[in-house]
Order: sequence, then structure tokens, then C-alpha cells
Amino acid sequence: MENLIPHLAWLDDQQQPMVDLVQELCDVNSGTLNLEGLENVKQRLVKEFKQLDGEISLVDTQPWKVVEDSGNVSTQPLGQIIHITKWPDAPKKVVLCIHYDTVYSVDHPFQTCQLTEGGQLNGPGVSDAKGGIVVLLNALRTLERSPLAGKIGWEVILNPDEEIGSPGSEFLIRQRATQCDVGMLFEPTLPDGTMVSWRKGTGNFSFVVRGQAAHTGREFEKGRNAIVALSRLLDEIDQLNTDPEVTFNAGRISGGGPLNMVPDLAVGRINIRVKSLEQQSAVELELADLVEKYNEIDGISVEMAGKFTSPPKPIDEASEKLQQQIEQCGAALGQNITWKGTGGACDGNKFADAGLPNVDTFGPCGGNIHSSNEYLVTQSMVPRTKLAALTLLNLCE
Repeated sequence: MENLIPHLAWLDDQQQPMVDLVQELCDVNSGTLNLEGLENVKQRLVKEFKQLDGEISLVDTQPWKVVEDSGNVSTQPLGQIIHITKWPDAPKKVVLCIHYDTVYSVDHPFQTCQLTEGGQLNGPGVSDAKGGIVVLLNALRTLERSPLAGKIGWEVILNPDEEIGSPGSEFLIRQRATQCDVGMLFEPTLPDGTMVSWRKGTGNFSFVVRGQAAHTGREFEKGRNAIVALSRLLDEIDQLNTDPEVTFNAGRISGGGPLNMVPDLAVGRINIRVKSLEQQSAVELELADLVEKYNEIDGISVEMAGKFTSPPKPIDEASEKLQQQIEQCGAALGQNITWKGTGGACDGNKFADAGLPNVDTFGPCGGNIHSSNEYLVTQSMVPRTKLAALTLLNLCE
């Protein structure tokens, strides 16, 4: 592996250009539903990735089905996927993936980047995950500059909807997982540089509860209160929080109208996290039983929508072997690679569920993601790029 280190030397002068590109990307809002902003970022990314001389395709996402507060289902258009391939005839193939959407909507107050006194870059998406895009780009540039270019086939997936669970790009993620040998994803590391090993699975579920409207003064007894039924249902779901590995969070409710009317509609939304597929199956049965129970109440009907968008990502033999290879690359670079599991999910969960061993935190160091205090450790950009590049070069051998 030591013979590969000289191929990384050119990166030593790339920190400032890399940080500049991160800032340029982050100063354009690309919240998941901001199609105009996503289009602008997409065009900028296509321009950058053209340097690699791969075949670039723009793939339409599938529409996102959303349960509205009215209880009806609508479809929401999403941005396009950037899919790039090169060296398709190589004997081994790796897919590199990260998202270019953020959680910050176009009207969110957090819109621009600034350098802090400590030299960190504060801005929307700097670490989650536009910093990861820049690391990915420069890792591939390193590979393509080396004499090992062509020894491994690679493809890139940059998707626009990861922050809502990748409902529109999951089909391509799962399809490409079956065609590759290894996955590298560029979510940020934990703030201290620790990489993520296992991940919990996550699912979002909506419950549409319908009752019977009635005048609260004249015919209260004829009404069937949808809000009360939903509240009792959510309370029963909350009581399932008996195992720290499995969490149920009632995140949002809506419904009701005039106070002199028995409400006939209420919608509740929950998020669930599980550590194993067995737990996921048990949860799905528990939810189905509760829905059946509440549908037996006189005048009340309940419909459940949703699923586990990201199944759990456990550590198996193949992923453990990949982690060991990354540790060896880190040691060659003087980096001590450590691992930790997390309750957060990402597209690595989907790759793993489709059978592809992958490591999903090749991105830079950063923290406070999904908040106005999100930051990127600028000094981590080059070391993290060297680790990703050396991993690619090592896969070539």
C-alpha cells in the first residue's frame, strides 16, 4: 500500500479550492422541495464532474407520494439524479453515492456560509452533504490521475431527495447495488472523525383517522371524535417505547375545525427507529394490530400509510472486511480510524439491504447537522479525501 501514497501528493495543495467549492455549492439553496435551487446545484455539479470524462446521465426521480392534512394522497415532483459511469468493463465495480439536497427550505433563515474564528465553515449543507460531494469528486480525480485508472469501474449517484428518505431515487440505488461490488457513501463523519459502522433503520408512518361530525350542542352524542381517537392511538404507540433500541416518536398531528363541531378527521405522523430486521417485522405487526383495533371502534376508521424507507444496516462479514481495509488505509496515512453505530439512517441502509457491502461516512468531519449551527472542519477536507482516494486505489490492487 505504501507504493500508492505518492499518488495522493497533489491533494496537499487542494484544501482552499475544495473549501471554496463547498461554499459555492452551499450558498445556493437546495432544500429537497426547492426544485429551482436543486436544478442550479445540479448544473454546477455536472460542470465539475465532466472533468472526469465519464458518461453522465440525468435520471428522473419517481414522484413522492404524500399524505396531506386533508387525508388525501398527492404526488410531489422531485429533482433529477445525476448518474455517472466510467470503465464499465473493469472486473470490479464501486458505486460512490451522496445527496445534493439539504433539509433547509428556501424560506429558512439559514442560507449562507461564513468562516468562524476557529477556521470552521458554518453553512447549510456544508457537512451534510456538500462537503462530501467535494471529497468524492477529488477522490475520483486522484484515481483518474493515477496509473491505476481503468483497473476498477466506478459510478456516481448524486441524488436530490435523501433528506426525505430517497423515495424518488431508491429504485436506482437498489438497481445499481446489484451491479457493483463495493459501496462508498460520503455522509459526514461524526465530529471527532469517528466513522459509522452500523445504523438503525427508520420509517415514517401516517395515520388518517375519520370519525363522524356533529353539532356539539344539539347532537353531540351522534359525533365520533377523530382527534380523541387519534390521540388514544398515538398514546398506545408511545407506550411501545420499552426498548431503547426501538423508538416511536409522534412527530405531528393535524385536524379539527370549529370548536362547536365534533371533528371528523385527524392525521397523525410518527417516526420509528429499529436496530434489527426482526425488530422491524415486530413493529410492523404491532402497528397493524393497533390499526385493526381502532377500526373496530364504532364510527371510527383508521388508514395507515408509510413504510420503513431505510431498513437497518447491521455489520456483516463483508462490511466488516471492508472496514478493516479502510483501517489499513488510514494507518498508512497516519490516521487512526475508529467506528461507532448510530441511530441515524442514510442511503447506505438501502445499499446494504440490497446486498451491497458499503461504508457510508467517507465525508469530511463536521457537526450540528440539520441546524443553523452546522459546520465543516475545513482542515479535514484533504485528509478525508486522501482516505477515500487510497481506498479506491487499494481496491484497484
